[in-house]
Amino acid sequence: MRKWISFPKQVGTASKQAHADFPEQAIYEREVGRSGFFGPATHFHHRHAPTGWSEWTGDLRPRNFDFNQLTQVATESPWQVPLLLHNAQCKFRIWHCSQKMPFLVRNADGDELLFIHEGRGELFCDYGHITLEKGDYFSIPRSTSWRLEPLEPMQIVMIEATNSSYQLPEKGLVGNHAIFDPACLDTPDIDEQFKAQYSEDSWQVQVKRHEQISVITYPFNPLDAIGWHGDLAPVRINWRDIRPLMSHRYHLPPSAHTTFVADGFVVCTFVPRPIESDPGALKVPFYHNNDDYDEVLFYHEGDFFSRDNIDKGMVTFHPAGFTHGPHPKAFQAGLEYRKKFTDEVAVMLDTRNALQMGDVCASVENPDYVYSWKAKDEQKAT
Repeated sequence: MRKWISFPKQVGTASKQAHADFPEQAIYEREVGRSGFFGPATHFHHRHAPTGWSEWTGDLRPRNFDFNQLTQVATESPWQVPLLLHNAQCKFRIWHCSQKMPFLVRNADGDELLFIHEGRGELFCDYGHITLEKGDYFSIPRSTSWRLEPLEPMQIVMIEATNSSYQLPEKGLVGNHAIFDPACLDTPDIDEQFKAQYSEDSWQVQVKRHEQISVITYPFNPLDAIGWHGDLAPVRINWRDIRPLMSHRYHLPPSAHTTFVADGFVVCTFVPRPIESDPGALKVPFYHNNDDYDEVLFYHEGDFFSRDNIDKGMVTFHPAGFTHGPHPKAFQAGLEYRKKFTDEVAVMLDTRNALQMGDVCASVENPDYVYSWKAKDEQKAT
């Protein structure tokens, strides 16, 4: 069995506690960590911001996409929208659905996680009927047939767990009922709305396998279950059901906000919470090298206090291999205690293996994002 070469050691002037009580000579802390905040880590104290670069060349760089500008995502079927970010373990798509689906879809490649960014609608699947609202997550097991009837236009983030399944994270010391109680999870129901769609009319199922579509035709509606029992089912939870872990004396890492786990990646949810009140505690996300994971952040709503010029529906993509952290304005606000509470909602995708960008990403990318860590006077000078 492999084991990290690790042992605690302190060199020079450093605080004993990570993310708190920094030395007076250096207000900038940088965490270099492995295994997505779960492995060994070292905390450096710097005289200058670790993101204070003046020039950047090469393909490895922080990226910002305005996916509100995508023009190819309002399709009849979710399998028609382009891949935005992907690797062998997961696929990230955005789908705009405004019309009642006249067919069923089924993902034979893996589990599908829907996050309802805008709108609401009725979802029908093998397991029954459920109403999806803005802010809902809905996890769909592999090879489940489903369709949507929007009640208002829907914008949906879709994250596929290719060849694996979604599970809940281990909650360790805080217990099974922390963050959200499993009793908060809803499942579809064999209700009157579901029974009303029983039909002897011809129906088709579009099955996706290896990104190829097969169509299966039935002389009836295959969503005809009269009941079911078992421990495999789609589940729904809204971000408003999440009660984030907090510490008034210590800034918790993003891993503390994990909502779902799958092979090779995790999905985290950042929801409103009080900001740390201890005078010595860091009050904004810390500068860090997450050198084993690519980080994707989808901004759902609110005031994204660690980023400038970010609107809902935008995405930032920080590949593994460089330091990143809060923008200068947010960092300064943290030092001056300007904010007491966050009001942002964001979905984070952290992947163990590198993500590839789909072709359409280049058309909605802000190429100047890499220089957004410069102070305002430096940005004007360039």
